[in-house]
Amino acid sequence: MTIQTDVAIIGGGATGAGIARDLALRGVDVSLFERGGLGGGTSGRSHGLLHSGGRYAESDPIGAEECIRESRILRDIAEGCIRETGGLFVQLESDDPAYFEEKLEACNELDIPTETISAEEAHERVPGLTEDVERAFTVPDGVIYPSRLVVANAADAREHGASIYTHTPVESVTTANGEITELHVGGEINDTVEATQIVNATGAWAEVMGEDLGVDVSMQPTRGVMISVEYDGLDPVLNRCRDPDDGDIIVPHDGEVVLGTTSVAVEDPDDYEEADWEVERSVDECAELIPDITDAPEVRTWWGVRPLYEPDEDERDDGRGISRGFFVINHAERNEPANLISVVGGKLTTYRQMAEAASDQICARLGVDASCETDERPLHASDDPAQLDALIDEFDAVNPTDRDIVTTATPAESAAD
Repeated sequence: MTIQTDVAIIGGGATGAGIARDLALRGVDVSLFERGGLGGGTSGRSHGLLHSGGRYAESDPIGAEECIRESRILRDIAEGCIRETGGLFVQLESDDPAYFEEKLEACNELDIPTETISAEEAHERVPGLTEDVERAFTVPDGVIYPSRLVVANAADAREHGASIYTHTPVESVTTANGEITELHVGGEINDTVEATQIVNATGAWAEVMGEDLGVDVSMQPTRGVMISVEYDGLDPVLNRCRDPDDGDIIVPHDGEVVLGTTSVAVEDPDDYEEADWEVERSVDECAELIPDITDAPEVRTWWGVRPLYEPDEDERDDGRGISRGFFVINHAERNEPANLISVVGGKLTTYRQMAEAASDQICARLGVDASCETDERPLHASDDPAQLDALIDEFDAVNPTDRDIVTTATPAESAAD
């Protein structure tokens, strides 16, 4: 039997689930289709950093401003998905002091709270920190558990009438009269979907899915490695205060730290090399911050692919210069299918704002006069980690980033996922 819905969302990461929740709260009939378990793409394969915006303050102030605003909102609405840690930007003897000053000034201009501390105080806060520290400043970074975040959004959407389908890949598309008239979905439903509006929220796969939908979405996905090692006692997120490079972030988990990351352009987000040099370089570089990491036992290693949007071919290098801001593409404005939008770019931290922007456009096109409520309403079970972990099992959303945290997680693996 054909599934009929006002809005069909393709992609069940944080952004897709966030759009489903936003629209459902506005009374829109919405169905979400994910080819695997929820969060199995970029969302569940990150280092789990809740960005303060400090990392992008001087290079991408718009993206940084989005991060600090959204991180504050997430602390209010997603308590069980967040761990408060704080963060440090650390200048070593070999790092440019002018860069430290530039980043600190940029943070202050964007109202990202900071406090400059001496090398001695940095050692008090992080006992294992290298002796090569010159100084540091604090930022309100944190840790986010993406598996919990994604399922909290999906469950909230479902509570308000949305339909959430996992293991349902879109296999083909029918178009007529300048619109997409049918999605042919396989997997666990193997059915046809008719929707008034279609949303391509497939992240790093937006270009691949766009080809199936008959549109051009120019992505430059880049891969990055994360290595989780045994290490106890690190409280804040550590950021190396230098131009972004390989191995300059250390994210604390319980009894582990996640080291990362690299940035290497990939052609196919499903098929790319997982190179040993990336692991070795990330460990070596992070060990310049905490030397004991060199000998720390490796728990598990995984790669993720960033959903970077870059239509300018000249900018497609390693992706580090591409904005981490997000874009909502209205394909009707390009004389492409009039009932399709694509949501690309952004960060896990800014997923809710991405969902709001997309939902605003969708509601305008549907004639729905309802405003966004997701910045004020707590997520489903947001104060109950045990319930969130049960939902992770239900939605098949156990992913590498927080596999050591969620109670439904399978035993950690030492091999690359």
